[in-house]
Parts: sequence; C-alpha cells; structure tokens
Amino acid sequence: MSTNAVVELLAKELNHQGGVFCPSPKADMKLWNSHPKVYLDVARTGEAKCPYCGTVYRLKAGEAVSARH
Repeated sequence: MSTNAVVELLAKELNHQGGVFCPSPKADMKLWNSHPKVYLDVARTGEAKCPYCGTVYRLKAGEAVSARH
C-alpha cells in the first residue's frame, strides 16, 4: 500500500513528549484519513515507524532532543 516514505524531522517539530502523530501533513499523504491517528515516540530512539502505513519518522542528522520537564 505505502512506498514506505521517510519523513525527516527537526527536534523542534516533535511535541512536548518527543513524538509525532501519523498520519501527518509532513508526510505528504494523499489519503490522510486512511488509518487511525497513531502516536509515534521518535525521541526514544531517534526513529519510529507507523504500524499502519509504514511511514518512518526520524530526526534529521545532528538533531538532538533536549530533556525538558
């Protein structure tokens, strides 16, 4: 179904918990409502893959997530 798109993110594009939701406008999805909204924890490992569409969200090289409390 998907061509396994990769979306590179800046640390500032992650939410306060260090993640993003898929589907995302940044992924340039034509069928943005083709699966449920899924939270992906990108900060934990620097990368997360959506279990529904296979889109990979990862931090751009050199980006670091600061621990904000």
